[in-house]
Amino acid sequence: MNTKYSDLINQTYYFPQEEFTLNKDNLQFHNIDLMKLVEQYGTPLKFTYLPQISNNINKAKSWFRKSMEKNKYEAKYYYCYCTKSSHFEYIMNEAFKNNIHIETSSAFDINIVENLLVNGKINKSTYVICNGFKRDQYIDNIARLINNGHKNTIPIIDNYEELDLLQGQIKSKFKIGIRIAAEEEPKFEFYTSRLGIGYKNIVPFYKKEIKENKKLELKMLHFFINTGINDNAYYWNELVKCIKVYVALKKECPSLDGLNIGGGFPIKNSLAFEYDYQYMIDEIINQIKIACDEAEVDVPNIFTEFGSYTVGESGGAIYQILYQKQQNDREKWNMIDSSFITTLPDTWAINKRFIMLAVNRWNDTYERVLLGGMTCDSDDYYNSEQNMNAIYLPKYNKEKPLYIGFFNTGAYQETIGGYGGLHHCLIPQPKHILIDRDENGILATEVFSEQQTSEDVLKILGYDKK
Repeated sequence: MNTKYSDLINQTYYFPQEEFTLNKDNLQFHNIDLMKLVEQYGTPLKFTYLPQISNNINKAKSWFRKSMEKNKYEAKYYYCYCTKSSHFEYIMNEAFKNNIHIETSSAFDINIVENLLVNGKINKSTYVICNGFKRDQYIDNIARLINNGHKNTIPIIDNYEELDLLQGQIKSKFKIGIRIAAEEEPKFEFYTSRLGIGYKNIVPFYKKEIKENKKLELKMLHFFINTGINDNAYYWNELVKCIKVYVALKKECPSLDGLNIGGGFPIKNSLAFEYDYQYMIDEIINQIKIACDEAEVDVPNIFTEFGSYTVGESGGAIYQILYQKQQNDREKWNMIDSSFITTLPDTWAINKRFIMLAVNRWNDTYERVLLGGMTCDSDDYYNSEQNMNAIYLPKYNKEKPLYIGFFNTGAYQETIGGYGGLHHCLIPQPKHILIDRDENGILATEVFSEQQTSEDVLKILGYDKK
């Protein structure tokens, strides 16, 4: 009878996989011995595997290049990184090794852009796409960037007032884009996105406010679907509507030559994950080309703003199972040495699922469990795994420590969880390490941040006024 944890994984999924392999009864991630990390750094532990960022960027670039060649698409592709997924310098340093561009969403993003320029990570030819609702400080910072000579900064107009605010601050002629207010998925709580300008209003807005304005050059139409780039009727319907707006606007505006299709590539959230990236890109490029050819307008340069796709699959978290509580005849709670609410907040806030696997003891028998965090909050738990009805892990044994890993957690979790600040029930922020490889493939690790101490927390709370 096959009762080992390794048997369960092999019977349920195709295993091993590209990033997950087994060394005896310990899990490896991109050939990283996770138990060695545990032995060296302890738990709870956050880690970022930097090479995966470049891997994903270059895969996307390759897919778009192949699709444009296949469809004889005579325009360029620009990969932009969506900074809100993770603003950390180590992320930017890795991402901008790959000749990409940047998308911002708030005022302080521009300060990061200026830092990247000073340090040579980006240059004057790098596109800076400025999205989001723009308060005064954001307007001021965008204007400063453009006034200082960064002509490839393109503020995306989110509402009518922004145009006047920008013109009031920017001294010379400048480029702009317009964001389409896409209609939300039918099951959503409201019909139209709060971001952008309605489909029917874009061409009239251009004619009234932009066409005869010598200070403005419309270069981009921006389109983003909140649910991501998915092969369903809703996405294709919204894309077709967007392309129709682009064609109509292009006929009125010769300077328009960019279509930004936003972000939304999914990342692997289960060992059963399937998504044909090349097919989706082929179909998007094909739809745009057909519509433009029929309308006899030039195809646009394509911009994307991939955030989660860029950084998500680089991140992970490792916890130890501290204790098991048998709460009734069928519920066993495995308690981790941290909190889901504070370290993986999307599991609590939006019921997001990440890949979860045992790190060690794969040759032991398994049991059905629930996973609980350390806080005294009833919502601090992780109770099911994608495509499975329950979580199964090697049986708890007080004499044989069990470690578990959550993978592809690199997007949003640190910023939503409040990196460096206070956390629910004052559970400390875990130690975070960076993992890289040199040109010979040799692994190197370094500590980015130590686990928070009581002194760190008390100082934030105002107990230490020194």
